[in-house]
Amino acid sequence: MKKFIMLSSLTSKGAKTIKEKPDRIKEVNEEVEKMGCKILSQYAILGPFDFLTIISAPDEETVAKISLEISQRGSVKITTYPAIEIDDFINKIKGR
Repeated sequence: MKKFIMLSSLTSKGAKTIKEKPDRIKEVNEEVEKMGCKILSQYAILGPFDFLTIISAPDEETVAKISLEISQRGSVKITTYPAIEIDDFINKIKGR
């Protein structure tokens, strides 16, 4: 499985939902896992993004589908990056 970093920003609609029902975060996490990903860790953060979620997924297409499915609801905007394990990165540089 590949790893990805999802950075999420709540819209005003999403912020209202979370304020009224904080457990909605865990419900969305369960939906993400049903769509084929595993949430490895998740953090509420300060700055331009509200949440940082590290997930594992079989491929980029699965992550893109999840991002589209969640974003189309209008509660959150998602930016996703692939994450490469540092040992894998070093081995690639060394030609292994």
